[in-house]
Amino acid sequence: MRLVTWLWICLAVALAASVGFFLKRRRTRAWHRMEQQAREKAQAVTEEARAFSERLLAQAQTDAEELRQKRLAHGQRDLLLRRQTLQRAAEQIVAWEQLQKRSEKQLEEKAAALTQRDRAVADMQSRCKTAQDRRVQLVAEAKEMLVRRAGETHAEARARLGQQWCEQVRAAGADSVRQVEQLQNTPELAVCAKRLLDISIQRYEGHYLTERLLSTLPIPQDVLDRVFGKDNDVLEIISSLANVKVQFGEERNSIRLEGQDSLGRELARRTIARLVKLGGRAQKDAAERIVKNFNEDLEREIVEQGRRAFKELAIPRAHPDLVKLVGRLQFRTSYSQNQWKHAVESAFLCGMLAAELRLDVKIARRAALLHDIGKSLTHALDGSHAVIGADHARRLGENEVVANAIGAHHLEEPFGSPYALIVAAADAMSGGRPGARHEQEGSHLQRIEDLERLVVGTPGVSYFYALQAGRELRVHVKENQVNDLKAAQLATALAQKICENLVYPGQIRVTVIREVEIVSTAN
Repeated sequence: MRLVTWLWICLAVALAASVGFFLKRRRTRAWHRMEQQAREKAQAVTEEARAFSERLLAQAQTDAEELRQKRLAHGQRDLLLRRQTLQRAAEQIVAWEQLQKRSEKQLEEKAAALTQRDRAVADMQSRCKTAQDRRVQLVAEAKEMLVRRAGETHAEARARLGQQWCEQVRAAGADSVRQVEQLQNTPELAVCAKRLLDISIQRYEGHYLTERLLSTLPIPQDVLDRVFGKDNDVLEIISSLANVKVQFGEERNSIRLEGQDSLGRELARRTIARLVKLGGRAQKDAAERIVKNFNEDLEREIVEQGRRAFKELAIPRAHPDLVKLVGRLQFRTSYSQNQWKHAVESAFLCGMLAAELRLDVKIARRAALLHDIGKSLTHALDGSHAVIGADHARRLGENEVVANAIGAHHLEEPFGSPYALIVAAADAMSGGRPGARHEQEGSHLQRIEDLERLVVGTPGVSYFYALQAGRELRVHVKENQVNDLKAAQLATALAQKICENLVYPGQIRVTVIREVEIVSTAN
């Protein structure tokens, strides 16, 4: 039994060994087949690569040969072009050398000519200097001979001739003035002057309606009490900022504006109108803010009005300060006539007169437009508005003809040109036309009477009277009681008395006349 087992075991081992040997042999054969296939495939790939490389090498050799041929052809063409360029450059160099030789030859010829000319110029300068010295010597000898024969020197003769010419000019001027004075009252000149004035007036067509700058603002009492209350705190704020006196009316149904500054009155009027329109209780801060806002608005309006005047008249704009003064005339009236419109109207009329007289229209318009700028300053400066305006125009670089016309339109300065005369005429026409100005007869007569009443009782006064609608007070004194010094003191005292006791627009001139008349009879 045990032997059989061992036999089966040996048989199994032998069977397993034979199977393993068979499988190994089979695997070895498969490996040999795979190796053979791999070798064959590698050989095929090698041959294919060798053929491809040979084809690439042949193509590269062909391309290289073509590129070599192309570069060789290109190099040959480039070499040919460069040889041609070098040949042309050589030819040009030869031409330049020939040109340079000709230029050098011409320069040598010009240098020789210039040298010869310099010698000629030097000779000529020498002869000129000799001639100049000879001329100076001859002139000196001639002057000495003239002085000996004339018996006076050159300076003395020039002074004598100048004096004679001045006397001739003075005589001719005096003769011309005498002829003008003799002819100025002739009917022909009067008719001609009236014709010119008629032509100028008929040619001008302007807007004659003017605004009134109110000094009394009627406001119901209940509105005043509601807006301003019982005190004057808000009105005092407006007064201090607008530089005018603002107070309630006597019956407390209006507000009165008093002051010479027309712009300040307009500022106060607009502020009060705005506070009344708001309707509530007016506060100090609100009133101050409203006054400042309106002040800025008025400043802009002033500049715009000034520019508008120069633009309407088609004249060059003046200094900015003069433009502002012209604009301020919009808020100034004279006997209810708006002064801005009066200035523009006078400028148009003056320009028409200048055109008829063949003068410069632009200068005439400029002088007439600026003739009343002093009225914008009379609240700040003492004196006649004509003199103030002329000084201000001169200080701001305005032409003397224009400045003289400003100062002479009320006879404070002598007329220095025809423009001053036609400015005065245009001013009179604009202010004297029907409806231009008006004043209550009672107030005018009362001002004249008050002016004359100040002189009553003054010792040494012979007689007196008011002239130019109350703008001048003329006083005649007795020569045996008042000497020249007392006459001057009397004029100053009367002027001071008028300033203290009267309220008046503009300026009042006081003229004291002391005349000594001595009569002697020869028998």
